[in-house]
Amino acid sequence: MKRRDLLKGVGAAALLPAALTQASTGKKKTNVILIMTDDTGYEVFGCYGSKQYQTPRVDQLADLGMRFNHCYSNPVCAPSRLSIMTGKTNVRNYVHWGILDPGEQTIGHIMKDAGYATCVAGKWQLHGEGTFVSEKKGAGTLPQDAGFDEHFCYNLEKSHHDYWKPIFTVNGQQKTYEGEDAYSPTLANDYVCDFIDRKKSDPFFIYYPLVLTHGPFEPTPDSADRSAKNVQQNFEDMVSYMDKLVGRVVDKLDQAGVREDTLILFTGDNGSPGGKKGGIVSELNGVMIEGGKSKTTDAGTRVALVANMPGTVPAGKVNDDLVDFSDMLPTIGAIGGASLPKGEVLDGVSFLPQLQGRRGTPRESIYQYFEPIPGPVPNPVVFARDQRWKLYGDGRLYDVSNDVLEQHPVTEGGSRPRKKLQAVLDSMPSEGLKIYRPPRDPMEGRG
Repeated sequence: MKRRDLLKGVGAAALLPAALTQASTGKKKTNVILIMTDDTGYEVFGCYGSKQYQTPRVDQLADLGMRFNHCYSNPVCAPSRLSIMTGKTNVRNYVHWGILDPGEQTIGHIMKDAGYATCVAGKWQLHGEGTFVSEKKGAGTLPQDAGFDEHFCYNLEKSHHDYWKPIFTVNGQQKTYEGEDAYSPTLANDYVCDFIDRKKSDPFFIYYPLVLTHGPFEPTPDSADRSAKNVQQNFEDMVSYMDKLVGRVVDKLDQAGVREDTLILFTGDNGSPGGKKGGIVSELNGVMIEGGKSKTTDAGTRVALVANMPGTVPAGKVNDDLVDFSDMLPTIGAIGGASLPKGEVLDGVSFLPQLQGRRGTPRESIYQYFEPIPGPVPNPVVFARDQRWKLYGDGRLYDVSNDVLEQHPVTEGGSRPRKKLQAVLDSMPSEGLKIYRPPRDPMEGRG
């Protein structure tokens, strides 16, 4: 995507009716809630064809809104969150796992500057929790320094995957929840709903990154057996509970009288866990899909994206345009009439026109830069792709639409997509950012 096309895509919001932007009316600006699940691939949602999982509330959002078929994330969580926060692909600002460079301008900053009340509740993972030996603890950015007025985040000093009796960092203060029913996803959801109640008279932006359905795979409050050990069944229960929490947010918007004034964007940070990460296997349209988290195949990078705003986002629409996580910042910024970060090269392209039922200026390709856990690595994986073709930096070309597992590189033909996608690869920096690169420890692993 050329720079002039990027600016053209962002500027397209100015041509839209004021229903989403309210840029030229006295009406309150559109509220935005960005909901992101953790380790939940597209294949588990009924609106994408699943019969195995129960996701009626997300499916309803899709039925009454717009579902995107080609939204792509990084294969793992922390880099995906970095792209959402900054509107950039990871090659421009990936410092290290779990670290958002304090100098970055974020989606929180621009929405706060645009007059929004801002909140993040859930899994932050951008401060540097020391998950890996070489990850410098506290070298990243705290929520309050990233433009969020309020935060209710999993313990910023240690773990962010505790489900029962968790510790949260609440607006800078640690708080331990000890009750038998103290289930962390419910607590974060309660905070989101309370924030909606308190800010319903103001424009608000809520970033809601759930910890569900990340491991450990444990029973939920709704599980039939609170001591169950079956990983697959617990994962399915976690998906159902995640869907229930999404429904609670929708219901709260109705109760607060701001449902039709609020755009909900629902997505996931990467694919479902597989292999040593839990071995989740899902059936979709008669095909068994093994969780692909940490892999650059569709099972690891293709995620759900649903947009819903009654009376504004066209109902029952399926969109085949490409969407990258870097697109979230310019899209949400355009909705809020926010000024984009000054002096920055953004990779994101606004898909706001599509949310209004217009063509807009959809991407022709996506570029991805992936440093496998724990990172950084001397030779990161890079690729460019469109809806059908994917070209890796090492020259491998795949017809993904006919080879979704990427088992058969195209060796004959494919010259046109290869030329197109090679130009995308050549347009990006030759290597990633090198702000914080500690020596690699041969004993490096999870702490």
